[in-house]
Amino acid sequence: MTDAGCVLVVDDDRSIREMLSEYLSSEGYRVVLAEDGAAMRREIESSAPDLVLLDLKLPQEDGLSLARYLRERYDVGIIMVTGAGGVVDRIVGLEVGADDYVAKPFDPRELLARIKSVMRRMHARPAAGGAGDPRKSVPFGHCRLDLASHQLVGRDGAEIPITSMEFDLLKVFAENPGKALSRDRILALTKNREWDPYDRSIDIRVARLRRKVEADPDNPQVIRTVRGVGYMFVSDA
Repeated sequence: MTDAGCVLVVDDDRSIREMLSEYLSSEGYRVVLAEDGAAMRREIESSAPDLVLLDLKLPQEDGLSLARYLRERYDVGIIMVTGAGGVVDRIVGLEVGADDYVAKPFDPRELLARIKSVMRRMHARPAAGGAGDPRKSVPFGHCRLDLASHQLVGRDGAEIPITSMEFDLLKVFAENPGKALSRDRILALTKNREWDPYDRSIDIRVARLRRKVEADPDNPQVIRTVRGVGYMFVSDA
């Protein structure tokens, strides 16, 4: 069976780790297991996973602090696993940079679909390195988005970390300057139909992006809110 990629499962529940290991292995993934943050740090260095499936409730360190640690140091997909009623936890998870989330108890088939979706976006990104085509570089406030290398670059030339979903959103805005886009239209354009246009997933990611591209995130001029509609990218802001 073709190697579909490597998934690091971080969960303190042994039965869940074993179930996911068996299920994801049967789907062609190489699966690595960790029961806590210390084990996660060891495994990510030795196994170099493509994606981390990260439980929110862990001993010693919770999943949110570990997600923040991962996002600051590794180019890896992150899916948070939260409690069924943990709306606030899911919101905070997205704010710290998780690519997606799934609630317990989950259907393994739904989880697999989300893993595949995040993996596709991760693998679609060209390797960082050479300079991108200047014709594919779009200004976003004091930053520039390189569509070829999938990089957001600040005024000082340093790369600003963004998740795969954040890049998808920026790309949609870059391709539709001056157009008011509804949340549902954004979903259609990003092809991320697993997002719910009526929850806060898009709003949370827009808020994260504003903190990166706006001079004053509390008074956004680049990604503006259009009341009753959604959002609009103003390219000459």
